[in-house]
Amino acid sequence: MTNRYAKQELFLGRDRQSHLQKASAIIIGVGALGSSIAEMLVRAGIGKITIVDRDYVEWTNLQRQSLYTEEDAKNKLPKVIAAKNRLQQINSEVAITSLIKDITSLNIEELIKGQTIILDATDNFETRMVVNDAAIKHGIPFIFGACVGSYGLSFPIIPGKTPCLNCLLNHIPTLNMTCDTVGVISPIVQMIAAYQVTYAMQYLTNYEVLPILQSIDVWKHEKSDINIEKLKNKNCQTCGPIRSYPFLKDDDHMKSYVLCGRDAVQLRVSSPKIPTLTNLSDRLQGIVNDLIVNPYLLSCTYEEHRIVLFKDGRAIIHGTKEPSVAKELYRKVLG
Repeated sequence: MTNRYAKQELFLGRDRQSHLQKASAIIIGVGALGSSIAEMLVRAGIGKITIVDRDYVEWTNLQRQSLYTEEDAKNKLPKVIAAKNRLQQINSEVAITSLIKDITSLNIEELIKGQTIILDATDNFETRMVVNDAAIKHGIPFIFGACVGSYGLSFPIIPGKTPCLNCLLNHIPTLNMTCDTVGVISPIVQMIAAYQVTYAMQYLTNYEVLPILQSIDVWKHEKSDINIEKLKNKNCQTCGPIRSYPFLKDDDHMKSYVLCGRDAVQLRVSSPKIPTLTNLSDRLQGIVNDLIVNPYLLSCTYEEHRIVLFKDGRAIIHGTKEPSVAKELYRKVLG
């Protein structure tokens, strides 16, 4: 049988290829960066890959999120489900676990347990900080990546060797940037994903991983490399000598997030008392419009607001930036 990794082995060597096949990686988010990272890792032959995302495929994703199709957007498939379908067609040898979850301080430590490496592809600053705390606490490398407009950056966080994300907050203000407010073009997505996967492959094959922050603006043809080794904060609460892991605090019982740039609010309720999606669909007949149900979520329109309800009780309320309005709509729909 033809060795699908033959060209890669010529570069890495057979022994190092075997390291990749024994590794397990978790990708936090499978939007623009995450879908590109996942495809590269699957093609490279990483043994086990876990993909985690809270969202579903929308039409505005298709411009830059490489694993998804128009059919996925029509059916409002959760991104991890659509991604897993494509990835398994690319490489059936890789074990892929897909989780429809919102990353929080309450579940992150369990999610990363047993992972060899973590790749950052989330779309919000708060989640990154939660993952950073958990990665340092459990000694798991965390590969940061972010992009907005035509600009992006990536760097490796290796516990015990490099500064962590918390150390760099005051030095790199662009760490909290988001594409939802100013947009993004697909070439920078592919480039940052490539940087992240390169760092991951270097670590997993026992090559030296340099503490270099790589930044690039593809539109302006500007690139810079910054050695971040000396930016380590000796008093950092995450990776310093006295650690409190400030972002691993318990969350509120019902927490709301205004989704940046989307005119929408996400509500997360712990231990929700809601009917199954099928029963809820039956109950909402004639009350809501544009009702769509699949095994993972329910989508409908109510009082001119699009509401997407997930099996875990989490909801995204479109058409408002007011958490109080979103919570009232949530209660009306659920009774």
